[in-house]
Amino acid sequence: MNIMASMSLDFAECDRARLARDPVYDGRFYTGVHTTGIYCRPVCPVRPARSANVSFFPSAAAAEAAGFRPCLRCRPETAPFCSAWIGSRATVERALRLIVEDGALDGEGATVERLGVRLGVGARQLTRLFVRHLQASPARVARTARVQRAKRLIDETSLPMTEIAMQAGFGSLRRFNSVFAEVYGRPPTEIRRTRRPAKKVETIESAGNLETLTL
Repeated sequence: MNIMASMSLDFAECDRARLARDPVYDGRFYTGVHTTGIYCRPVCPVRPARSANVSFFPSAAAAEAAGFRPCLRCRPETAPFCSAWIGSRATVERALRLIVEDGALDGEGATVERLGVRLGVGARQLTRLFVRHLQASPARVARTARVQRAKRLIDETSLPMTEIAMQAGFGSLRRFNSVFAEVYGRPPTEIRRTRRPAKKVETIESAGNLETLTL
């Protein structure tokens, strides 16, 4: 069954963009492929699946919540940030940026309630807005952001896994390993073994670099 998420693009438009690998749409939606259980960016180089076998989602978090795993070829964690679907929904956009840039839901004591106070809305209202427009809760979006940071660090640095877990916003290595394996279907050490060699770096890429992150 095809699913069209709640956003400003219809199924036909998303499908045309996917089949054409149109870079204009990169970051605006994600494609879940039912036959593989993988979700991709519109520009994925893999041969496109049949239209009857795909669903579209407004965020990576929504695709993951629906049971899809990130594609290792097109790397959804590197898609450009795009708020075109948000329109005038300034509260959601600001909340999303706080989660991504400031790690507003990372660390001890970070809660949706406190994030809501910063935005001047209640926690339940904020959650309703996220579910309506992103098809995922703030907590789910934050989890996806942490996994995406970690994935970039695995691909682009030689930092030890403990350091990656901390810099990505996880409270412990155990939690990092558990969530990463749940999202990717394999442990982070396996991803590192299959990657291309990376140069060792001393600093982390900013978690707020919205040119390389999507929800």
